Amino acid sequence: MDNNLVVENELLKQRINELEEKLKKYTNGNNHKNYYEKNKEIVKEKGSMYLKKLKEENPDKIKEYAKRAYLKKKEKLKKEKEETTNI
Repeated sequence: MDNNLVVENELLKQRINELEEKLKKYTNGNNHKNYYEKNKEIVKEKGSMYLKKLKEENPDKIKEYAKRAYLKKKEKLKKEKEETTNI
């Protein structure tokens, strides 16, 4: 019983390691950066089209995005100010 559990545990650990390696290939690769460098204009155009569509369908969502961005920026500036005063 215990031997089977140990063997199964080892197999599962190997499987996890294999999956983590595959995931690193897709998430940490240079493919993302290369894609955006090659298709910079297309990505910008799609983003602007999304904002135009959102502006027509749900203008409150844009207000929500702007408010969230403002609060994050304010928080970031506050942290930077605290760091400079601590130094």
